[in-house]
Amino acid sequence: MRGINKVIIVGHLGADPETRQFSNGGSVTNISVATSEQWTDKQTGEKREATEWHRISLFNRLGEIAAQYLRKGSQVYIEGSLRTRKWQDQNGQDRYTTEIRADQMQMLGGNSGGGMGSVQSTPTGYGNQGGFQGGNQNPQGGFQGQQGGFQGQQGGGYQGQQAGNQGAGNNQNTFAPQTPAAAPQPTPAPAPGFNNQTTIPAGGMTDTPKDDDIPF
Repeated sequence: MRGINKVIIVGHLGADPETRQFSNGGSVTNISVATSEQWTDKQTGEKREATEWHRISLFNRLGEIAAQYLRKGSQVYIEGSLRTRKWQDQNGQDRYTTEIRADQMQMLGGNSGGGMGSVQSTPTGYGNQGGFQGGNQNPQGGFQGQQGGFQGQQGGGYQGQQAGNQGAGNNQNTFAPQTPAAAPQPTPAPAPGFNNQTTIPAGGMTDTPKDDDIPF
């Protein structure tokens, strides 16, 4: 099983960030972050507090962002690993310093320069820019997805209404062939001089009038 070297720190800066430039064009920003632990003394019942200071190094672009937005008193979240480096003092003596090399930083609280959010570091030092771009692309993708769903609902609903309207039209066509009952035709008035009236049955005339019925 591989070993794990991971450190998570949440605390406040004790001083403003300090940045140094390298001859190869890189840079490093050092910050000092304090973490506090509180507990109650079981014997006296008094509350006690212990503060630990952590030296953190942020390289290249990650350090530039820290130097731009962090100030004394800023609250910050740091993920990184422990690193020990060797250096020489003024007398030429070898010295060793163990510090935290930050891989990810998230600015918290009201003193974080407007809440820039989480920034990650890569070996090139510019991976954090990709992180911000990716964060901006996700809402766009979600918005497009919502648009697609909205169009789908519009299309489906509109087609459903059309189908319903067509169905209703078919129902109307079913009753269209029915012919309304013909109104009864009025009986023609008798000609002047006739005393008898001739009634036409509903089924039509069946017999012709006899000669004796003619008055002349």
